[in-house]
Amino acid sequence: MAHHADPSDRDIPPHDDAPDTASAFRGLAVLPAGAERDALRDEIVEAWLPMADRLAGRFRSRGEHLDDLRQVAALGLVKAVDRYDPELGNAFESYAVPTITGEIKRHFRDHMWTLHVPRRVQELRNRVRHASQDLSQTIPGRRPTVAEIAEQADLSEEDVRTGQEALASFSALSLDAELPGSDDGYSLGDALGAPDPALDTVVDRQAVRDGLAELPERERAILYMRFFDDMTQSSIADELGISQMHVSRLISRSCGRVQDQVMRDTGEDA
Repeated sequence: MAHHADPSDRDIPPHDDAPDTASAFRGLAVLPAGAERDALRDEIVEAWLPMADRLAGRFRSRGEHLDDLRQVAALGLVKAVDRYDPELGNAFESYAVPTITGEIKRHFRDHMWTLHVPRRVQELRNRVRHASQDLSQTIPGRRPTVAEIAEQADLSEEDVRTGQEALASFSALSLDAELPGSDDGYSLGDALGAPDPALDTVVDRQAVRDGLAELPERERAILYMRFFDDMTQSSIADELGISQMHVSRLISRSCGRVQDQVMRDTGEDA
């Protein structure tokens, strides 16, 4: 597959790690598939690996291990070697640099985002980050404002804020991570709420309300004393001047009636 170099890449200056492999590429272009061609291809890749490592090093501060970035850059180099056409007259470096860099950027876009972020937001994040870095060199001592970043990146202030939010979405914070400024190990997980068991009680009370309303007054009073005042059956018996056995039977009968009412209501709702 022949490449089409971007005119803006043709003036990439040579580096110390840019070997002279022009004759090797011309030989690669005419050799048929086989062991000899594979060996020459491997020699070219090995010769350009220092340049790929240098390009990978530009991204080492973005949260990925350098060894992994070198592997990605090497993959981009192999693609560049396979696709380069010396007959087009452009230097291999001018084609390889954007190819390798693009491979590394795709790696970040496809594998490094813990949260799914739309590509447009990822691009805003990169523009905001670059603008912030450029401004930090001209206004030392403070962070650039949203308005300054917007002007530098040629973005609206709303887009800048979106990009800034994306800067914090590149990786997720562990719930076990200690919160900044916490001296007692207080983590984000400690700040999260938990299911409130009282909510189940609200549902249960609502479900039995109609059944309780149909009970005789004395039976409602007994259930109230037992389950709301937390009185024992003996205390209720003393309060009402009846036997504990009688209290027990009334509680069982009342609960049965309420349960039947709830079951009927549930059957009707279903």
